[in-house]
Amino acid sequence: MTQLTLPGFEATPQLPAHRLFLAVKPDADTAQRIARLIEQLRPVVGFKGKALRAERLHVTLHHVGDFVQPPPDDLVARVRAAAGGLVLPAFDASFNQVVSFHGRRDHRPFVLLGDEGVAGLMAFQAALGDVLLRAGVPVPRGHFKPHITLLYDRGGFAPKPVEPITWTVREFVLIHSWLGKTRYDELGRWALKG
Repeated sequence: MTQLTLPGFEATPQLPAHRLFLAVKPDADTAQRIARLIEQLRPVVGFKGKALRAERLHVTLHHVGDFVQPPPDDLVARVRAAAGGLVLPAFDASFNQVVSFHGRRDHRPFVLLGDEGVAGLMAFQAALGDVLLRAGVPVPRGHFKPHITLLYDRGGFAPKPVEPITWTVREFVLIHSWLGKTRYDELGRWALKG
């Protein structure tokens, strides 16, 4: 029998420090409109938390995985190959309400949601998931609720309508997030047609 640990020297579980995901990002003008919306909502909703920087705003399409070390090169290569082979047209995305998602009471995500304006995102996410699975990239195939996280704060509130935030999605990206470090490294970017 092999002894794996010595008494008093048990292995400490390592927490993930890296995340790999595919996303769409609003263009710069739209990101600035979202930033202005957050500031307009502060007195109405009572936001106290710091807003995410405009360049970090995104809609996660597929969470590829969390890792203790940077994502494995072979996985990144499979994701890039699958994403690069996807040929689909550009589409519009529109978000028209804000709501708080469940989370820790003092750290709830406040997000932008859409109704029929996110149908293109849902279709695109499903098509991307199909090519990823065919490339051997295990992605969850559950319920997808397109949203843009604005900030994290205390409390919560029911959906509130806002003036629609709309843009044409012309590309998608592969992002390596350094968890807890507010650092995103872009590992790939692919244009949609049209």
